[in-house]
Amino acid sequence: MPPRQFDGSRVRAVRRGKDLHQKELAEMVGVSAPTVARWESGQDFPKGEKLPAIAAALGQPLDVLFPHDGGPPDLQLLRCDAGLSVAQAAAIIGTSRVPVNNAESGRRRLSDAYVQPLAQAYKVSKEELLAAQDCSFGLRPEGSRDEQASAPRTVGEKINYLLQHGYVGQEAPSDEEIARLVNEHVGVAAVTADDIAALRTGATTEASAVVRAGLAQALQVDEALFQDDAEVNPAAREFLEALRFLSSIHRGQILGLAARGNSAGLSAEMMAHINELVGELKHKLPEVQDGE
Repeated sequence: MPPRQFDGSRVRAVRRGKDLHQKELAEMVGVSAPTVARWESGQDFPKGEKLPAIAAALGQPLDVLFPHDGGPPDLQLLRCDAGLSVAQAAAIIGTSRVPVNNAESGRRRLSDAYVQPLAQAYKVSKEELLAAQDCSFGLRPEGSRDEQASAPRTVGEKINYLLQHGYVGQEAPSDEEIARLVNEHVGVAAVTADDIAALRTGATTEASAVVRAGLAQALQVDEALFQDDAEVNPAAREFLEALRFLSSIHRGQILGLAARGNSAGLSAEMMAHINELVGELKHKLPEVQDGE
């Protein structure tokens, strides 16, 4: 899996909305058409460093099309967001891939001589790269993760959250499908696919009470979740963390599978903490580590 969330069905929907064939997208990204077909069908995942090129080819913001967990970036995320493979990053500092792999997997820190060249290649400051290295080693600045602040608040953030975590093992609805379901629920043509896209990308944050109710119906959640953009209440937050928790389990994360056996039940805070750990360890587990 790449370090960001990858949804092949979403890529397919966006590609079709752009009237692009798989072959055309493949040529823009530098892969074969069958490779794109495997990505879109969920049979395979692109390497993390391919995601910026895919997002650019589809004219989508990287964070919207391929979101990550919202926590501070680690070294792998910085490298992939710069569009660089491990081999390319190693070439920049004139070494084999071992120092880059060791640092990303939390085994051995980068030599001081490598820090500034990699920071320049990743388009971040030296301080940002060192902070990302700390994250790769499981260290985070005090207060870096404010659980309540990181919870989705706007209509668009809630739509994206539900699309990312609420459709485990099935295809998430496209913007066109969401708009159709909303309009069917409210009984009038209240929104278009472009309106849904504008909400998801943050181009607009306004939605009427009728549309909010339709969104809740379309995405199969309680209407209270979409009532306003205020702080998410404890019950809704518990629900959202449970979705993310189940999504982590579906992706085969060891910690998620272990936590599922907790017979006493888990609080929202504990679920958030487990998901944070899953995110930190994801690229360190052999069975989910990106191929080099």
